[in-house]
Amino acid sequence: MSAESGSLPAKVAVIGAGAIGGGWAALCISAGWPVSIYDTSSRAVEDAMEDIPRRARVLIALGRATPGIVERGLQEFQQAKSLLQAVRGADWVIEAIHEDLGAKQRLLESIEQVTAPEAIVTSSSSGLAPSDLFARLLQRSRCLVAHPLNPPELLPLVELVPSEETDPQAIDRAKGYLRALGRMPIVLHHAVPGYVVGRIAAAVWRECIDLVLSGAIDVSDLDRAVSLGPALGWAAAGPHLTYHLGAGAGGVHIFLQHLLTSFERWWGDLASWDKLDQGQQRTLIAAVEKAYEGKVDMLRTLRDRRLAAILRALEQARTT
Repeated sequence: MSAESGSLPAKVAVIGAGAIGGGWAALCISAGWPVSIYDTSSRAVEDAMEDIPRRARVLIALGRATPGIVERGLQEFQQAKSLLQAVRGADWVIEAIHEDLGAKQRLLESIEQVTAPEAIVTSSSSGLAPSDLFARLLQRSRCLVAHPLNPPELLPLVELVPSEETDPQAIDRAKGYLRALGRMPIVLHHAVPGYVVGRIAAAVWRECIDLVLSGAIDVSDLDRAVSLGPALGWAAAGPHLTYHLGAGAGGVHIFLQHLLTSFERWWGDLASWDKLDQGQQRTLIAAVEKAYEGKVDMLRTLRDRRLAAILRALEQARTT
């Protein structure tokens, strides 16, 4: 690949104008990078052309971006009329459509046909195997998954999931682009269904759902239990380090000696189901909607402010 791993993209093409694609676009715009966005849905693009500038400017209000750089990025933000126009001149093409393997495969085939050979192509899949996503392509060496968390413009972690055929230079370039955007990429050694973040989230959420459906706790108190309990501690240290630090000088060895029996008892009692029937879905939806009825827009704004404050505090702690 001709582009150097440490260089910045001359242009980013985002294919898919939904929430994730919009977040990618807002993030790249906030760095002053030229961005084009394309979607086959004219309504999605119309909404995105209003939403993306708003999201980029929110980053200014949250202290996550600089006004002049954001406005420069917005001046170079373009709505593409075709896939070819979107990817023309792009060093990085981001596929960000809905999580449907067949649809992604077809789109990636189309992207390959019109994208310059030196560009890298990333899929924003949240759990599909790269070997399946890129199976129909001829230039698989430049392709990998770059799975952002939601909202992508705020949460810094991005999972990079290469296939066995991904060129290490493509991984390095993706890491370089992401770090230039202030992201923290992690690279999986091999793909697992749901990747790492999705599997952890699915395991925790299943137990959270089970606790609500069993009547042990209300939705709002459950959310507080997670956000002000393990989530807060893990934000500072992660699960392994949390338990390693929790036993003092003895570390995880002592922690396991003292508490493994308790954990094993709890593990045996955790939810193990893998399906929610229609009745359970209705009960869960009703419980969540009752807890947050009429507050979603306000809570989204508060969520973003809290995320920005947490990130700011973590960044300050690392540098002081």
